[in-house]
Amino acid sequence: MLSLDRRYLGVIVALMTVSIWAVFIVATRFSVSTNFTVEEVLFLRLVPSTLIMAPFMIKYDLIPRGLSWLKAGMLMIGASAIFPYIVSSGLSFAPASDGGVLAPGMLPFWTALAAFLILGEKLDQIRRAGLFVILIGALLVGLWQILFNSDEGVWRGHILFLIGSGLFAVYSVIFRQSGLTPLHGLLIGLFWGTLFIIPILLLTGRVNFNNVSALDIGITIIIQSLIIGILATILFNYGVRLIGASEMGAFGALTPILAMLGGIMFLNETVPTIKMVGIFLVAIGVFLASGILKLKSHKKKHREKNISKMIQGTKFD
Repeated sequence: MLSLDRRYLGVIVALMTVSIWAVFIVATRFSVSTNFTVEEVLFLRLVPSTLIMAPFMIKYDLIPRGLSWLKAGMLMIGASAIFPYIVSSGLSFAPASDGGVLAPGMLPFWTALAAFLILGEKLDQIRRAGLFVILIGALLVGLWQILFNSDEGVWRGHILFLIGSGLFAVYSVIFRQSGLTPLHGLLIGLFWGTLFIIPILLLTGRVNFNNVSALDIGITIIIQSLIIGILATILFNYGVRLIGASEMGAFGALTPILAMLGGIMFLNETVPTIKMVGIFLVAIGVFLASGILKLKSHKKKHREKNISKMIQGTKFD
């Protein structure tokens, strides 16, 4: 049983983690809708992170072994480069509130689908209900934008959010199969992502930083590389150790809400009532799909069983 201090610390870590996830959505939307290109944001995310983590790379084998070339490729350049690029590209078309719902908010849905198709995993009724609620909430957000939003190209952002989220879900299942530790997986992604993707970004001619100041570059490095690229991963891993993976997944329900609030406060985005309902539905669905309710029920039954055994053990014959 977790001590009270340990659980409080775990809650603080979880809140910090989901806040950083929301910061990624809001900060990237701000960057790509102002003076930065998507390629420049990814460059500033990968290169500084790789330089900072380079000393740790010496201690690890950076080639994922025992996997097919497709699965190895997903681990090497997927989470570090391809998925952030797809989601960041989506944020150049659609607002942060939509990104929070259709990118991290849809992850439990796509992950459950990927786990079912790849691993044959099945879900209990509560988690299936949670996934259904996520889908309804996402449809409310997406259909509102498609039918009633006059901004051209928003639907492109929605498609990119769903693609990025779906691919990351496949990556997470492959990562679970690989047996790698989170730090090891991070190092592999940073090394190969930087090695392969940075030359491609430079060849596009869209990494020149002509329209941004040195201060803007420095702030973007701190947010994208240090806070989002490294700190969020470390905090997430620490949170899992403190309170467990299911509880951390439940806190992920806050990400769509925080992204919506960030978009309203810092980007002057407007969120119609029907979209707000969709965002809250996704949050509720993520909470249900995390499996935390089943975990609590299991723990309660386990405690009751132990208490029953203790009482029986004290009876006299």
